[in-house]
Amino acid sequence: MHATAESTRRDRLRLAALFFIHAQANGMWFMAMSNVLHTHGFDGIVHYTIACYAIAAMISPLVLGSLADQHLPANRLLRWLALGTGIFLAFTTLAVERAWSPASVLAFLQIHALFSAPMWGLSTSVVLARLREPEREFGPIRAWATIGWMSAGPLTSFVLVADGSTRAGFAASLLWLGVAAFTYALPEVPPLSQRASHSWRDVLGFRALTLLGHRDHRVVFLTAALFSIPLAAFYPFTPLHLGDLGVVRITAAMSLGQITETITMFGLAALFARFRLKWIFLTGITFGIARYVIFALDTKPALLAGIILHGFCYTPFFITAQLYLEKRIEPQLRARAQSLLTLMTGGLGTLIGAIAGGRWREACRAGSTTNWSQFWLGLTAAIAAVFIFFALSYRGLGAMNTEREPS
Repeated sequence: MHATAESTRRDRLRLAALFFIHAQANGMWFMAMSNVLHTHGFDGIVHYTIACYAIAAMISPLVLGSLADQHLPANRLLRWLALGTGIFLAFTTLAVERAWSPASVLAFLQIHALFSAPMWGLSTSVVLARLREPEREFGPIRAWATIGWMSAGPLTSFVLVADGSTRAGFAASLLWLGVAAFTYALPEVPPLSQRASHSWRDVLGFRALTLLGHRDHRVVFLTAALFSIPLAAFYPFTPLHLGDLGVVRITAAMSLGQITETITMFGLAALFARFRLKWIFLTGITFGIARYVIFALDTKPALLAGIILHGFCYTPFFITAQLYLEKRIEPQLRARAQSLLTLMTGGLGTLIGAIAGGRWREACRAGSTTNWSQFWLGLTAAIAAVFIFFALSYRGLGAMNTEREPS
């Protein structure tokens, strides 16, 4: 019994460490990216860089999710994806540092994004596959991803002093290589289906699209995509707004949102025990509205306060969506279901949001000055529409642990 408990504890520590280093590598580059590009004269392609990640999220996650479900251990896939992610992020950073053409920067970034896009879904699958009670155990383990992301901000701003420097990109590349090495310490998660399928629908992961035939699944996936459209403006444009307001340590400021994200991660089990899923989802959307309304005040304290609300927006909706899929999708489709969620959020929703956000910002500019109040209020209206859609469409058929959801 003691040996089993000790083994379980070691497993959880390794899974928490995976989330920590994965998120730290991701956050170190992603939070600094807009400012690094702006500092090196690539301000005009900021929204296109977000589109690169969105395009990648539409192409690779379903295929990789299918491989994890049917053919290869998820941790082995993670190893090669992390290696490719680090290598091509280094090339991207080199292109920025040496002032190569915007096309070359975007080309390297697109390849980097193709490697990185499936990794959150696969990491989540690795972790969830090792948990006996995901709705109770997942939150505290997933909180280490939040802590890892949060640590990336101060590390970039105060240790590397790289808010606008390519050092942020090169350091993140090394961290990705660390993720690849760490996969050797992970417990192996074998494919859930040992029967290899030669159907093109299985190989490309399109069988996951059958999940959209279920009303509540469809509403969750569609809402996640729609919610991601206005949320896509947060990471590329908040740093630019902070810069306009005179904030210097921008990357550290952007990590403030992970404070509330950590709090809500540890509170997930209590939320699931007390509230219907519908109200948890709607709580996240409500905080999304509140955050952009606060941003529209266009002051430094307001922007910092809005950033802090990030966790109350992100966790109740997107982490709940991941757990929803883990509990309600049959095991043979779970990795592909998580990948489909990535496609709908980081892919379709973010792609539309990146392009629309860039154009909306241009519409809110007069010369070199952005009317940030107008910009954020327009996005607030979009989130309000998402709130109405979900509130009217989601029925809550089935609960996390029973056939009927508690009222």
